[in-house]
Amino acid sequence: MPHLMRLTTLALAVALLGSTSLHAAQATAPATVNDSAPLPLDELRTFAEVMDRIKSAYVEPVSDKTLLENAIKGMLSNLDPHSAYLEPEAFRDLQESTSGEFGGLGIELGSEDGFLKVVSPIDDTPASAAGIQPGDLIVKINGQPTKGLSLMEAVEKMRGKAGTGIELTLVREGSKPFDVELTRAVIKVKSVKSQLLDDGYGYVRITQFQVNSGEEVGKALAKLRKDNGKKLRGLVLDLRNNPGGVLQAAVEVTDHFLKKGLIVYTEGRIANSELRFNADPADASEGVPLVVLINGGSASASEIVAGALQDHKRGVLMGTDSFGKGSVQTVLPLNNDRALKLTTALYFTPNGRSIQAQGIVPDIEVTRAKLTRERDESGIKEADLQGHLGNGNGGADKPSKGKTSTPARPQDDDYQLSQALNLLKGLSVTRGD
Repeated sequence: MPHLMRLTTLALAVALLGSTSLHAAQATAPATVNDSAPLPLDELRTFAEVMDRIKSAYVEPVSDKTLLENAIKGMLSNLDPHSAYLEPEAFRDLQESTSGEFGGLGIELGSEDGFLKVVSPIDDTPASAAGIQPGDLIVKINGQPTKGLSLMEAVEKMRGKAGTGIELTLVREGSKPFDVELTRAVIKVKSVKSQLLDDGYGYVRITQFQVNSGEEVGKALAKLRKDNGKKLRGLVLDLRNNPGGVLQAAVEVTDHFLKKGLIVYTEGRIANSELRFNADPADASEGVPLVVLINGGSASASEIVAGALQDHKRGVLMGTDSFGKGSVQTVLPLNNDRALKLTTALYFTPNGRSIQAQGIVPDIEVTRAKLTRERDESGIKEADLQGHLGNGNGGADKPSKGKTSTPARPQDDDYQLSQALNLLKGLSVTRGD
């Protein structure tokens, strides 16, 4: 991609756009903001006095290390929901997740009014298998209330050895609380999945944006063309319940569908945080008609892709409003195997839209629904009748086929996906393909 502006190694080599989770992946960058403001001496004196009072008067002894680490956590937790102080274990977990393998439940977490909120469950994980849905509130972990817990504290409680059990108490859309039993697992997330939905119509699902997702989407498009034997007539790009991930991957995925123009730009205060990414002239999708599926679990990097394709009118967005996370987090390593996960920039779509706290609105709203298929009970057609007239224009008769079993297809039980496929087929008819 010679025309694609690359992140520098020191800036956002593995920059990440996603919520706090039971896994993570971010970037490293030096903090080089020049701020010549004088030190707030009165506030520093107050801090020292408070620390001294706690050490001398608190009911139990507290070490300086504990007090200072708690102070650091407090500084970060009050900035925004996505900034955090990463202790060594959390920092290691964060780095491991960019490879797509980590331990936990497979839940992307956010917060709402002091409660833990599920941004999205990740495909093929204990959370998705248990039926956890975007928007669920986690009100208890193993019977202990979560109200007031920071995201990182909740992650620590939910993390554990693979094979061990955990009970979550959830509230869904104002219903009564209910318990869900899960078993922790070593989670291997396959970033990209693809298959043919029907003759000429492909499907690509991205579960989260990992460092190799752009390359994997390119391979998936090539395989779909090969399996179809000719150019595709339509493609569904599924970003539902995709919590985000690596910024560079989101840019590379978008570039597979565009020949020119701006993809995304970021604005921030640290060095190299004001970046612009432009599309390469190559088009791996060959301009195939495109429907992009999004929902409330589509966050951050997913919204970058959806927003860019919508602004360029490259595809039709279908589904429900996305999550609305328009900030970039950068991991700033410290010198003691710890790190800061800090919100360092905001990103904007090509038309200058910030989706922060608003989300991407689909072009066609299609909510989740259950598909119920009615069987054709008539059973008999004209061609089944003895002595029927033939077709004067020629061609073979078409009697009833009887009951036949057909292989299950993803669109058979997924209303939003079936609607996306129907739209593509309708577009194909009007184009005369």
